[in-house]
Amino acid sequence: MATNLFRFIIAAMLVGIVFGAVINSTLPIESATTIAGYLGVITDIFLRLIKMLIAPLVLTTLTVGIANMGDSKTLGRVGFRTISWFLAASLIALSLGLIMVNLLQPGAGFALEVQENGAVTSQANAFTLSVFITHLVPQSVFEALADNEILQIVVFSVFAGTALGALGSKVSRFTELLEQGALVVLRMTGYIMLLAPFAVFAAVGSIIATRGIGILITYGTFVGGFYFSLLLLWILLASVGRLVIGKRVYSLLTAIREPVTLAFSTASSEAAYPKLLEKLERFGVSNRIASFVLPLGYSFNLDGSMMYCTFATLFIAQVYGIELSGLQQISMLLLLMVTSKGMAGVPRASLVVIAATLSFLGLPEEGLLLILAVDHFLDMGRSATNVLGNSIATAVIAKWEDQLRDPALEPPTIEKALEPREIKPKIGTPGKATA
Repeated sequence: MATNLFRFIIAAMLVGIVFGAVINSTLPIESATTIAGYLGVITDIFLRLIKMLIAPLVLTTLTVGIANMGDSKTLGRVGFRTISWFLAASLIALSLGLIMVNLLQPGAGFALEVQENGAVTSQANAFTLSVFITHLVPQSVFEALADNEILQIVVFSVFAGTALGALGSKVSRFTELLEQGALVVLRMTGYIMLLAPFAVFAAVGSIIATRGIGILITYGTFVGGFYFSLLLLWILLASVGRLVIGKRVYSLLTAIREPVTLAFSTASSEAAYPKLLEKLERFGVSNRIASFVLPLGYSFNLDGSMMYCTFATLFIAQVYGIELSGLQQISMLLLLMVTSKGMAGVPRASLVVIAATLSFLGLPEEGLLLILAVDHFLDMGRSATNVLGNSIATAVIAKWEDQLRDPALEPPTIEKALEPREIKPKIGTPGKATA
């Protein structure tokens, strides 16, 4: 079933490209925009259905994962290793983006002049470190659940899971109830995923219908350079994963191809979260590690988005012919190490972070408008990269904690629970009724 769904998603993406190109080339822009609007309804419904599940899924799986972690020493060790990996991956992604944009110089051919434009000033002021830190703590868990505030749900789940772990057997029934809730949400995910090919067709078709394939040619150097840089990041992350988990990293890449493709085609890493959790457990990552590391990764380990921040910021500087010194670029990197951690759960958050970085460096804020035209195409790549980075991070932490099992020998908990059970009749003695 999983293989068929993957094929349907790929086919839907290709059909969407052809359909969008035909609409864009044969109909006037007003008609194409109208059709794109109808297609957008399909995509919006699918994404809303997925987002409907994310908050309860993160709350239940992360809380249960921490509760089952054991003593506080184990929790602290896993947390330290997880955050250390995230910081190292963030530094690698930001640095690679910085190096590649300086080597490729994708903005050198534009040669635009600075104009007075305050269109994005409000966006630049929308994100500050103090606001981010304060926003981490929820005023109400119910408000956080209603607003799908992943970071706030993570904070609450950490406290709740730690409390459940400390109380132990006294609250075992409540812990089991949460685990059963996670199983229900995962089964709902399976139903919703049947709509994925339709959503992929609508998402790709609508953007091509309005923008046209030609826009990729206009921004060819920028888009091509960024995707080439993402490819290098994929190779680097996979190589590091190979050092830790060995040849099984290739099996991991095969296992996550469906959620990666879904994230790419819908330009939303959130859309892939429920399916990714299921795939990682099927791969052999223990439930308690996957349910702990993955939600944190979605909050603090967005490798593709972080690379985009450095790449796009220096692209804008190159477009306007502004040279940044090495010290300025290092300062930008350090700033993004902090500000990029607030991107989770914020639509088009990369643009907000880039706007804040432009303001910090004194670059023309109207440069943000240049990348808006192709941001959706770039968001597809960075969303898929976010999924890949978090998958490798989860598998690596599981390996370090000796929680990476061989699925052929020991099927993962959630997958086994989701599989239909075969009820075998009891065999009694001939001539006697079986109780």
